[in-house]
Amino acid sequence: MNNISPRQLGVFVQVALLGSVRAAAERLFMTQPAASMALAELERQLDAPLFDRERGRLRLNPRGRELLPLAQELLERHAEFGRRGREDGDALSGELRIGASNTVGNYRVGELLGEFVRAHPRVAIRLRVANTDAIAAAMLEHSLDLGCVEGPVTHPQLEARPWRDDTLLICASPDHPLSRKRGLKPADFAGARWVLREPGSATRAISERVLSQLPPGETVLELDQIEAIKQAVVAGLGIACLPQVAVVDALAAGRLKALKTPFLDLRRKLWMLIHKQKYRGALLDAFVAQAKLER
Repeated sequence: MNNISPRQLGVFVQVALLGSVRAAAERLFMTQPAASMALAELERQLDAPLFDRERGRLRLNPRGRELLPLAQELLERHAEFGRRGREDGDALSGELRIGASNTVGNYRVGELLGEFVRAHPRVAIRLRVANTDAIAAAMLEHSLDLGCVEGPVTHPQLEARPWRDDTLLICASPDHPLSRKRGLKPADFAGARWVLREPGSATRAISERVLSQLPPGETVLELDQIEAIKQAVVAGLGIACLPQVAVVDALAAGRLKALKTPFLDLRRKLWMLIHKQKYRGALLDAFVAQAKLER
């Protein structure tokens, strides 16, 4: 019978997430030779390699990808067993790896994490901010425990549950011709110069949906950060579709103006992503409960 240890599983998981034995050893406070030995012994006991070695990087092979979620589950169950066995077993501890798309990670992080962090101070949160496509990809690789994104994600391995409503606004600088025009109509946007998010972001997707309902315009810039888009619009370089939560301060200060466009539907949902194969231990269950997901 194999005597696979939590130490070996921990090395396997960290190498899978970080791509190198050295980085995994540093994360686990081990020497690199000890981590290499643990991984080699695990592969020997399984009688199969778990990684492809490519130019100094280790990449999961199909066998490794199959075993990664199970290894993560075993480690989480091991930690939960220890926690419940302690006298203070009701106090949650451990680590949660959360991915958030740009709007959530930069403007709703307090709403996403605040209540949970205050209630569970012994839990370490690692937050990654990227666009929706990148967060979904990381979820599929099991490098994140949970994701919160701006756009609907449809994948058979991911469960997407609605979290919050969100609204976008068409914004321009105060001296832009459209800002001074009353009673805007779709035809007024003919030839408009647009500043857009990069492909793969949910804000880009809704912007393209909006543009399809308006006369042809011109894309003058593509930027991967909402703040950069805001500054471009403030500078008069174009107009943009921006989350309302991201422009409250600029609107109040008079640096931006929200154009009145009742003929456009700028509402959307924010979504929580959970991998269907992910072990739902006490830590993840507590976070999901705290998030108060819509039903």
